[in-house]
Amino acid sequence: MSVWTRLFSAVKGGVNEAAEAVADSQALRILDQEIRESEIELRRSEESLTTIIAKQKLAKRKMDDFDASVVEHESYASQALEKGDENLALEIAEKIADLEAQRETEKEFLNQFESSSVNLRKSIKDAKISLRRMQQQVDTVKATASVQKAQTAVSSRHLGANSKMKTAAESLERIKSKQQERQAELEAANELAADESGDDLGAKLKAAGIVGSTSKEDILARIRAKKG
Repeated sequence: MSVWTRLFSAVKGGVNEAAEAVADSQALRILDQEIRESEIELRRSEESLTTIIAKQKLAKRKMDDFDASVVEHESYASQALEKGDENLALEIAEKIADLEAQRETEKEFLNQFESSSVNLRKSIKDAKISLRRMQQQVDTVKATASVQKAQTAVSSRHLGANSKMKTAAESLERIKSKQQERQAELEAANELAADESGDDLGAKLKAAGIVGSTSKEDILARIRAKKG
């Protein structure tokens, strides 16, 4: 794989990662918006449930009133029969039939309200559970993203610090090496200077007759003197 191909692949990979990051961020914003809208709809559903329950209670109260009215008019009809007033008893019976018909109508309303309230309660409960689960997942994703972002930052700083430490250590070694080379050069120069100084001094001593000759005759004379 050529350098240009690898470079293109790296750039392409970086672009893809950036695009995915933008898409993920956009997805989270969409989820947040949907959650907010769902919460609004849930509140509306709860308001509707409150209205249905109120109508349910009202229908139940009307049914109870019709029941009480039917019982009351049955008592009237019984009294009319006891008095032998057949026509009045029939009129009361007609009233009772009307009350019972109204009661049945109200009972149908009550059954509908009860069924609606039961279904709506369940739907609201399920929606709340789903919404809570979704919110928890979104919060978890956000928290994980924050932790990973922090870990990436720390890791980058750590790698940067290691790189700087390595560079500093290499610079230190170069400085020490140069210092050692310089010290060796100075020592060599000192040794050369000392040698040159010693040769000059020896010549001057010989010229002044201070240092004796080192010829073979002188050496033999010195040896004979030691034996004598």
